[in-house]
Amino acid sequence: MANFIVLFVAIASFYVQIAIGQRSPTISYISQTQIKDIGGTVELSCSVQYTQDYSVVWMKVDKVVTGNSLPISSGSGLILHDSRFSLRYDPTSSTYVLQIKDIQETDAGTYSCQIIISPNNRVSAEVEVEVRRPPFISDNSTRSVVVSEGEAVQMECYAGGYPPPKISWRRENNAILPTGGSIYRGTTLKIKSVHKEDRGTYYCVAENGVGRGTKRNIAVEVEFAPVVTVSKPRLGQALQYDMDLECHVEAYPPPAITWEKDGITLSNNQHYKISHFAVADEFTDTTLRVITIEKRQYGQYKCKAANKLGTSEEQVELFESIIPVCPPACGSSRYGEASTLSTSSATLFISIIIFIYRSFNAQH
Repeated sequence: MANFIVLFVAIASFYVQIAIGQRSPTISYISQTQIKDIGGTVELSCSVQYTQDYSVVWMKVDKVVTGNSLPISSGSGLILHDSRFSLRYDPTSSTYVLQIKDIQETDAGTYSCQIIISPNNRVSAEVEVEVRRPPFISDNSTRSVVVSEGEAVQMECYAGGYPPPKISWRRENNAILPTGGSIYRGTTLKIKSVHKEDRGTYYCVAENGVGRGTKRNIAVEVEFAPVVTVSKPRLGQALQYDMDLECHVEAYPPPAITWEKDGITLSNNQHYKISHFAVADEFTDTTLRVITIEKRQYGQYKCKAANKLGTSEEQVELFESIIPVCPPACGSSRYGEASTLSTSSATLFISIIIFIYRSFNAQH
């Protein structure tokens, strides 16, 4: 009986060995997706079975370029010579643990644990490694826009990073967006019909919770026809005194500005001095100084502005007054005159005396 039992055990062991030898190698466990911060450490585990006669390797797989995968280890030894990589093998569980320290952005990707059966036959399992990266705005995003008033405009903003960043739009000083509200969310900001009030700086903001986020300034320039305004359409001044006629011009591109009287375009000479003061790309203040006024210089003056989108004009009337108006009769440092306040005051006082004297004589 004892001999029979020994024989039975021997036969059973023989068939067990045959059965084991017929089993295919398998991967029983692979780590789940790993999400790590830059500079952190990640461990990737791969447990295998029935691999006594086969090699187990770790590879980083390039899914974009076929055949561009990077071998990292074979068996229990590293192939890749990088001090940040290490490999541990636990024979009790047949587990290969790949460790990567000081993780960089370039370490993100797909890692494959493979059992090499033959050149054309292998068993594999994959794990994704994602590295948290602060957002960045792609170069194919809008940088600036030049559009004519009334046209549609579209601005685009694309960003990368991990987790995928969210995009929002804002205006300088939190001004209201043409779409309504102070914030718009989405990769594309559309304005169906742009107005000159929509010009200015827009911000594309990308945020994903990593770092402080990033933003890009987008300059929106709206071309529009000139708009001319005058604050004082009628001005009086006494003979032989100077007077300043002023108008304000709003336009983009910057317009050509002229002053006219009786259909004649004026220029700088002994009778007139024209000055332009650009306070911004779209705003210009222009002043026509009428010098030592003569009778023929009273009348209507036109302030005209023109650019490629149109023209605009406004009139300023200069009429005769008895008492000199100060300024500019009392002098102004704006034009670099050497007149002093005391001299101008004296001149004004004498003019008043003369006016009173003439009026008195006229009544007698």
